Amino acid sequence: MLVFTWKKVQRFLLLLLAFSVLVSVLMRPEVAISKELSQRLNSKPSIVLVHGAFADGTSWQHVIPLLEQDGYTVTAVQIPLSSLAEDVAMTKRVIDAQKGSVVVVGHSYGGNVITGAAAGNPQVKALVYLNAFAPDSGEKTSDLNSKYKAAPLSTAIVPDAANFLYIDREKFHNLFAQDVSEAEARVMAATQKPIASAAFEQSVNDIAWKTIPSWYLVTQNDRAINPELQRFMAKRIGAKTTEIKSSHVAFISHPKEVAKLIEAAVIGSVK
Repeated sequence: MLVFTWKKVQRFLLLLLAFSVLVSVLMRPEVAISKELSQRLNSKPSIVLVHGAFADGTSWQHVIPLLEQDGYTVTAVQIPLSSLAEDVAMTKRVIDAQKGSVVVVGHSYGGNVITGAAAGNPQVKALVYLNAFAPDSGEKTSDLNSKYKAAPLSTAIVPDAANFLYIDREKFHNLFAQDVSEAEARVMAATQKPIASAAFEQSVNDIAWKTIPSWYLVTQNDRAINPELQRFMAKRIGAKTTEIKSSHVAFISHPKEVAKLIEAAVIGSVK
């Protein structure tokens, strides 16, 4: 004769509940993954691109299609180049507007911008410096340039009446984009966006690369930023570094390599 006590009934009910949960998980293993983790596994970070001096967002026109065809949401920021603070503020707004995680890419002077704009933002999972400045706290672009022999481009910078800087058109192709076709270089020279000279004497205090994993592309044939300075900055920030034989505008002359590096940063950031 079986005798049922309340404790035996409780134990039986608990075993029955545990068995039903186990069956549910075995039948539908996806329930074992939280909704948040599932979203992380199935979604790709957004990519934010920040151009440098003497350019605008259209300079990414060869890279954007490559990233988009691989399923990424890409936004190229149009920074005003009027001051470092304003460029950082503009980029922060774009980063904040993205949904989910973000990988932020900066070219040349754009490295200064992303260093400040991404600081303290948990959305940003990786930084990509494309032959870009990577300053420390309070460090100006002019401070960095003074560490090594001046790049040839320094002889071709021309100010206007408001002290905004341009590249001499006659020297643009040879010193800024020597591995780009003559026709494309002429368009780049004609449409170049000037930068306030004061921006090179300004700095940021909060530094993103100190807390966010970084990738760096060194352009070995760069005539705008000394490649030795690029290597110094890449090493200092602990970046995963790649080198290619390219002019200052690798995203135009070598877009596939640039897109590959950005995607490597994406993959590395979600491991």
